[in-house]
Amino acid sequence: MKHIQQYMLIQRCRAPWSFSSILRDIYYKWKPHHHMRYTSSASPATSAGTFESAKPFSAIPGPVNLPVIGTLFPYKIGIKKVPSYHLDVCNLYHKYGLIVKEVFGSQPVVHLFDVADIRAVYENDGKTPHIPPLQETSQFYRQQKNMSLGLGNLNGEEWYKLRHAVQQMMLRPREVSYYYPLQDSVARRAVDKVTLSTDDHGYISELHFLVGKWILESAGMCCFEKSLGCLSGGLKEDLAQKLVEANNEIFKLSAELKFSLRLYRYFKFPKYRRLQTIQDFFYGVSIKFIRETMDEIKDLIKEKKLVDGQFNFLTYLMSRKELSEKDVITLTLSLFSDGLSTTAPTLIGNLHCLALNPSIQERLYDEIKSHVDPDAPITVQIINKLHYLKAFVKEVFRFYPVGEVVKRVLQKDMLLSGYHVPAGTSVDLNAYIWLQSDHYFEDPGMLRPERWLRDLPGSTHVDPYVHNPFSIGTRMCAGRRFAEQDLYVGLCRLLLKFHLVATNNTPPQQEWNTLLQPKIPLPLQFIPRN
Repeated sequence: MKHIQQYMLIQRCRAPWSFSSILRDIYYKWKPHHHMRYTSSASPATSAGTFESAKPFSAIPGPVNLPVIGTLFPYKIGIKKVPSYHLDVCNLYHKYGLIVKEVFGSQPVVHLFDVADIRAVYENDGKTPHIPPLQETSQFYRQQKNMSLGLGNLNGEEWYKLRHAVQQMMLRPREVSYYYPLQDSVARRAVDKVTLSTDDHGYISELHFLVGKWILESAGMCCFEKSLGCLSGGLKEDLAQKLVEANNEIFKLSAELKFSLRLYRYFKFPKYRRLQTIQDFFYGVSIKFIRETMDEIKDLIKEKKLVDGQFNFLTYLMSRKELSEKDVITLTLSLFSDGLSTTAPTLIGNLHCLALNPSIQERLYDEIKSHVDPDAPITVQIINKLHYLKAFVKEVFRFYPVGEVVKRVLQKDMLLSGYHVPAGTSVDLNAYIWLQSDHYFEDPGMLRPERWLRDLPGSTHVDPYVHNPFSIGTRMCAGRRFAEQDLYVGLCRLLLKFHLVATNNTPPQQEWNTLLQPKIPLPLQFIPRN
């Protein structure tokens, strides 16, 4: 296992050897850059100085910036590939240092690798941090359809109004723990589905789709407090399968169009028309679910039959006077759909890491077995006793993070790594590169949940600006608590029923499709426990 862990560390930010990698090296050598070359063993620097002594924005190093296409030339001729964009960003650090400028067409983006710079940006967030859209294609689609842009695309007071409205319901552990029985009931059914889906050798064909339907069913239970039939077979499961496939395709096409100079805004090329059709289907079905439940709630209110606590999430949102019906739909759509591209791939990554580390899997199984009754509901009180489980989930985010970057739009001029970066600049906070660095982690290539167990041997203090899977501050992921609960109950139910086996020692690898997801298929077997 030792040589595998070392391989993982070395390969973290290095694309595999190929003819394309040779062309990439030629490209970088052709580009002149007169600066200190950093390596992963160099200590992160701290910004210091004043604007008067700062180097100008135009002097920030980076790849060749050509007219019209900016720095996208390597992607246009195939030297770089979109699915390995996260690795290419790491290579930018190795070539240019702690601050790097790319230009997507005419849009400059500044990559920040220095943890001191990352901290400075967070500390200057203010009440309403501004972010560029995660998917410009989604933002454009919603504008064209006169839909609310959603939490992920809004900024300023409009964003703050929506965020404040869901603060209590979505981010306070006490409130979210109400949904444990609902999520646990889905996890039980999902494990039954895993049992039915494994072949004689313990393999599951297209595990990622099964997990996607699991998370969609769980989201439906939280939003609508009723089963959508995502795991029940028949037409309802067929519809869920199409929703999962559509979501995957939306993220894939959106990632590709990120490198298209945004021409889809003016010319409806086939790829964008395909994306638009898929979005029509995905949003149409999702909003239909939401409207049907809202109408049911309105009818119950008219008939004075609505029971206290019934339809908890939607009833709460509908009761908020500051929220319009469009706002309620937007917030519910976010909780319903976002887990498909975040929680689902994270759960798969957790399973892979367990299979690669049998001793950790058995220790976690022993903890779960000692506290969880297979025939009784899982409650927040039980989960709060599972310290190793929580530490394991946090540790896996080092190997299977959801994204390689946190994005911000600076609201005031800042001095970053000695450069004057003006307000309005889009900056990418790239702490991803440090997730397996010995600057911040002892034995960084090894999966060690113990490092997160406070006051116990093996624990360590890690800078929160290095490892924060859900971001920090007021723009922290609104669905964080729901995601964590799905992971906790899902791992409990699966490990009580199955022993996970890795059929080869392929280390964790991810692909970039706007967000990160495990490369599939993963070499996993589900072996029933006696």
